[in-house]
Amino acid sequence: MASPTSTNPAHTHFESFLQAQLCQDVLSSFQGLCGTLGLEPGGGLPQYHKIKAQLNYWSAKSLWAKLDKRAGQPVYQQGRACTNIKCLVVGAGPCGLRAAVELALLGARVVLVEKRTKFSRHNVLHLWPFTIHDLRALGAKKFYGRFCTGTLDHISIRQLQLLLLKVALLLGVEIHWGVTFTGLQPPPRKGSGWRAQLQPNPPAQLASYEFDVLISAAGGKFVPEGFTVREMRGKLAIGVTANFVNRRTVEETQVPEISGVARIYNQSFFQSLLKATGIDLENIVYYKDDTHYFVMTAKKQCLLRLGVLRQDWQETDRLLGSANVVPEALQRFARAAADFATNGKLGKLEFAKDAHGRPDVSAFDFTSMMRAESSARVQEKHGSRLLLGLVGDCLVEPFWPLGTGVARGFLAAFDAAWMVKQWAEGTGPLEVLAERESLYQLLSQTSPENMHRNVAQYGLDPATRYPNLNLRAVTPNQVQDLYDVVTKEPVRKKSDKTDTGKPATGSVGTQEELLRWCQEQTAGYPGVHVTDLSSSWVDGLALCALVHQLRPGLLEHSELQGLGALEVTAWALKVAEHELGITPVLSAQAVVAGSDPLGLIAYLSHFHSAFKSMPHSPGPVSQASPGTSSAVLFLGKLQRTLQRSRVKENGEDAGGKKQRLEVEAGTLSTEEPPVPEPSVPLTPPSQHQEAGDRDLCALCGEHLYILERLCANGRFFHRSCFRCHTCEATLWPGGYGQHPGDGHFYCLQHLPQPGHKEDSSNGGPESPDLPTPGENSTPSGPSTPPALQEASPVPSPSQPTRQLIRLSSLERQRLSSLNLTPDPAMEPPPKPPRSWSALARQALEGSFAGWGVPVQRPPVPVAMEEEEEESSSSSEEEEEEDVALDSDMEQALLTLAKNSGTMKKYPTWRRTLLRHAKEEEMKRFCKAQAIQRRQNEIEAALRELEAEGVKLELALRSQSSSPEQQKELWLEQLLQLVQKKNSLVAEEAELMITVQELKLEEKQWHLDQKLRSYMNREEALKTAADRQAEDQVLRKLVDVVNQRDALIRFQEERRLSELASGTGVQG
Repeated sequence: MASPTSTNPAHTHFESFLQAQLCQDVLSSFQGLCGTLGLEPGGGLPQYHKIKAQLNYWSAKSLWAKLDKRAGQPVYQQGRACTNIKCLVVGAGPCGLRAAVELALLGARVVLVEKRTKFSRHNVLHLWPFTIHDLRALGAKKFYGRFCTGTLDHISIRQLQLLLLKVALLLGVEIHWGVTFTGLQPPPRKGSGWRAQLQPNPPAQLASYEFDVLISAAGGKFVPEGFTVREMRGKLAIGVTANFVNRRTVEETQVPEISGVARIYNQSFFQSLLKATGIDLENIVYYKDDTHYFVMTAKKQCLLRLGVLRQDWQETDRLLGSANVVPEALQRFARAAADFATNGKLGKLEFAKDAHGRPDVSAFDFTSMMRAESSARVQEKHGSRLLLGLVGDCLVEPFWPLGTGVARGFLAAFDAAWMVKQWAEGTGPLEVLAERESLYQLLSQTSPENMHRNVAQYGLDPATRYPNLNLRAVTPNQVQDLYDVVTKEPVRKKSDKTDTGKPATGSVGTQEELLRWCQEQTAGYPGVHVTDLSSSWVDGLALCALVHQLRPGLLEHSELQGLGALEVTAWALKVAEHELGITPVLSAQAVVAGSDPLGLIAYLSHFHSAFKSMPHSPGPVSQASPGTSSAVLFLGKLQRTLQRSRVKENGEDAGGKKQRLEVEAGTLSTEEPPVPEPSVPLTPPSQHQEAGDRDLCALCGEHLYILERLCANGRFFHRSCFRCHTCEATLWPGGYGQHPGDGHFYCLQHLPQPGHKEDSSNGGPESPDLPTPGENSTPSGPSTPPALQEASPVPSPSQPTRQLIRLSSLERQRLSSLNLTPDPAMEPPPKPPRSWSALARQALEGSFAGWGVPVQRPPVPVAMEEEEEESSSSSEEEEEEDVALDSDMEQALLTLAKNSGTMKKYPTWRRTLLRHAKEEEMKRFCKAQAIQRRQNEIEAALRELEAEGVKLELALRSQSSSPEQQKELWLEQLLQLVQKKNSLVAEEAELMITVQELKLEEKQWHLDQKLRSYMNREEALKTAADRQAEDQVLRKLVDVVNQRDALIRFQEERRLSELASGTGVQG
């Protein structure tokens, strides 16, 4: 703060400049400072040195030290790297201002134009570690004392713009407000330069300004002419932001922030929200900054039901237009959601005001995001060259739940400034563009985990930021279309979508190639003669031979004696789905009747694309064969496990006794579900069933085309129909169940419960037990197919607490014939410890949720003390905002602090623990949102594939007089679409495996915290209810840890299998 006795007007102006919180106040105080010192604003880097030399003021010295340290980096060459370069930056957003600062440090003359006249965006941005270090190095704490003082690292857009504006002004950037850039004005003749078309009435000096470089940071809705933009679409996504006044009361400071809660792994929170308020959300985030900032993703049907939207429109612009949004209803919606998320602890919520003086709450669409095809271009006319670069949202629109906007925006600003430096050094245009595009390829892949760990070394040079950098990933020949010599009409870049409908050669193969491959695979099997792709498959033997060739031991010819064609075909379809991951697209009836040749060709093409690279040999195929997805197999077993547990709970198991293996809770069987499947009837169907059931959706009854068919529990559905019967949410693999009572499908959150209470060790329907890795080892064939076994075993009443593995004869034979080296992990598990407490403590030692409140053990306080010393030594001398803890965590920490004799360190421990907890929560949230976004993109892509497939199938099935060559082309295109769909479905399964990980991580974290709160209580003070509750938590925690262990081992075995498969292919 300024000295009370200071009478120097320059000191007063400088203090006003530091403390100014409005854009106009910043500009007026800086004008006053420059006027007092006899300087003209916008004089470039020399202006900064003059201000520093004349303003010998104690309050400014720490700021000068930081800026001098940054400007002294060798890459800037003492501000002489770009002294002959004139730049125009469009847009005073965070990325535009950050690019202007870097260009000014390089010594370029920088002019910035901004159409607005004030900063009014309260929305809060998440900061990566390197952005925090970067802003601190520019004096962020000097301009904004509360910078990164809470449990989460973030800053409001307005505050970020203010501090970057102050740095840019000090470094001599010339800024013009209320000026809109509308386009470029090419040089009219030789010897003149490029100018900007500006509105409404730019100053004469600005209108005549000629520049060599244009950096556009004007937002996603404005991209300079010549750049092409690609749209990335997903499912409809509606975001709601709300900013409430932060009065900074004691009660408000004690409300914890929410780094992110997502439905994808914490469905119970959103179900409670729905029951309490009627609000249906996908996620919610709460940051505490200048305002209380909430951002959430709302469901359209919920907004319509609550009257936020007047009418349902297909066009998102019309749906979320001001005429269709009811402001009062939107305010009630946001206020209710915020109040529920914070348990009403923020008191009366009052909206902050936006730039127009209205309540700062809005609904926006982020269904589609724009991404520029290229990050830079060069235009030349009359010998004058202009380098154009994009940064910020006009380069890549960020997906807000990931919190990547400002971080990747800053990286793009650094890369653009590095490009200008190369340009100033005389590097050729094509070389400059090629290097910039090589860096652009890295941008969307960046995260705090895959960049250099030492953020202190980050600078303008890309090598300081990106590991494994290849600046020649794009060659000059590949960017020739980015260099326009304007002698005629500008050359527009061609879109990447060059698909003319012709299939890639050899991608799927012709019908003849598919037939030849099937003949090779089934050659030598008795009774199998494949001559075509229709009638040769009606007896089921050819399909059984194909399955046996790909996985010997699953089906034996002797086991098929005496079975009819329908039973044989049904068994082959089932084994292929459950053990090879080949999802059926037609029923056994259709194969036997030969009524769907296109469906059969599409089905066989899945085998071909998955196993065509496998050498023709009698040995078994690896489970990680190219084209197959072990994730699909894993999720299939998970789904059948859930269905089997539902049958057991409802008492539908019946039949004779069967040999079984018993294991402890957390381990599951590999058997097939004893639930009868409609797709495997015991008697041949009627003609009506053949003609109708095959082509009709089991839910809506409408016609099903090949690309539209989704198979679940032996029936076929439209993907758009396959939704939760209660909430209508899309059902993902491994995330749904079928109720045996009403036959409807539900998400796990809404799956109806049986009449009895939830089993404490199973964790309810939200966390079904996971199959162990060993279950992917396929047992050998039975004497009779499970399709013909009507009886199912009855659980033993003598051991109700144990979960049973029931193996069929097929699986027992395979298990007995496995040739494996002894592995302790595969031996029968040892007996459990005597107490659940000991078992839980043992499980916790291997848990990586152990960053929570420490258990009372002698070594822990020492470790905590060392951690605190490390954190205190690495932090700056800056005060941090105190954050309140809940009662259980605070009691545990108080007890620990008293026992360790270091009570004075308790506040620092509290901040450290909370920060770690919030960081882990943020990681889970970001990962979940990335998954959800990709799921939505996959769903949109599948809809497009289905639409294309319907057109092709209609053309093929019609009795048209099209030439055979045209029909062959259509068929190849259809098979290509089938292959694309299978690839997307496999990727979808991989995502769902990660979802299971997130769910278990979240559940383990909550159980871990609850358990530690019990363990830190004095034993003498515990009641009987406390001990019973602790025992229940222990059981649940052990179960979750075992499930996570099974999932981790599954993924590790899959990784090793894929590595072995890759080595075999190379060999």
